Amino acid sequence: MGKNLYLCAFLCTLVIMIEYIKGNLADLTPTYAVIEAAGVGYAINIALPSYSALVGKENTETKLFVTEIIREDTHDLFGFFTRGERELFLMLMTVSGIGANTARMIMSAYSASEIRQIIATGNARALSQVKGLGPKTAQRIIVDLKDKVLKVDLENQESGGKNQDGLLLSAEIDNEIKQEAVSALTMLGFAAAASGKVVDKILSAEPNAGVEQVIKQALKML
Repeated sequence: MGKNLYLCAFLCTLVIMIEYIKGNLADLTPTYAVIEAAGVGYAINIALPSYSALVGKENTETKLFVTEIIREDTHDLFGFFTRGERELFLMLMTVSGIGANTARMIMSAYSASEIRQIIATGNARALSQVKGLGPKTAQRIIVDLKDKVLKVDLENQESGGKNQDGLLLSAEIDNEIKQEAVSALTMLGFAAAASGKVVDKILSAEPNAGVEQVIKQALKML
């Protein structure tokens, strides 16, 4: 009995480091990608920065850096276009009360560079605009990660590293953008009706906005 309880507790928080999955990008949405490798299709959760980097690369060979998270009731893959995005994701998850989905929500609301700047400058107000993050949790993220973020930024400066952030500029028509944005928001846990109204409001004000930009703004308004 004691052994089983120990095993359950271990599996509930187990993070296995698969370095990356490389293969054909079979499907892509703002919240997940499917990479086919050796005849197996891997459904991989992604955040908006990775989505933007993958747009236009469907049916070509793609590589995502991966973190595998196993809990007692789920087995999920989270993928990232760069190692830096994965490092930030794992860093966010070290904060008490921040799980994988909340970390992905943060990374979809802001770019990696924006998150680092928010934490480094102690901007708890900006963090608390993300769904599910109250002022106390936002402040905890800053307290726990500020020194780590400053250290990583210093190392990146010394190595000449670059951060890749981009906006999706390849929208075809407003209806397609709305459908993709509402679908992504629904998968992130928001009601479809409320998401649709917010997306309509954003597109009315900014008709040339891309999917990523629309979703980012919607995450701050819902």
